[in-house]
Amino acid sequence: VVYLKNPSISPKKKKGKVEVRPINLGTDYEYGALNIHLIAYDMALTESYAQYVHNLCNHLSIKVEESYAMPTKTMEVLQLQDQGNKMLLDSVLTTHERVVQISGLSATFAEIFLEIIQSNLPEGVKLSVREHTEEDFKGRFKARPELEELLAKLN
Repeated sequence: VVYLKNPSISPKKKKGKVEVRPINLGTDYEYGALNIHLIAYDMALTESYAQYVHNLCNHLSIKVEESYAMPTKTMEVLQLQDQGNKMLLDSVLTTHERVVQISGLSATFAEIFLEIIQSNLPEGVKLSVREHTEEDFKGRFKARPELEELLAKLN
């Protein structure tokens, strides 16, 4: 027996422009929107740990606003030759970043939560927790200069 998915029932991805929502600043007893940044050279490890943090937040009743990937950054390592001044390409390093955005974390539980995610942090993954800012929202999208030039010509 073969079951076919009904396309009218399956969830559809939203397409279009992402809206800028007002940033929750929090109160004296509760943090506002926090970004948990996870950076590593191994994409599978980064993705897996981001999924772990997301599931942990769900299990501990911490609201996950969204979870997303940042653009991959590439860095070239050049090596100077023994004789001369010519640089040779030694290797190419790519860093992968995932962000889990949470809100509603109480100030008393924050220390415990951060201790849990830090103690389970895999080797090679860098963890940082920061308040969400408008620059974080804008930095999430890749710059497309060709598109911006065309839009400037239209206007």
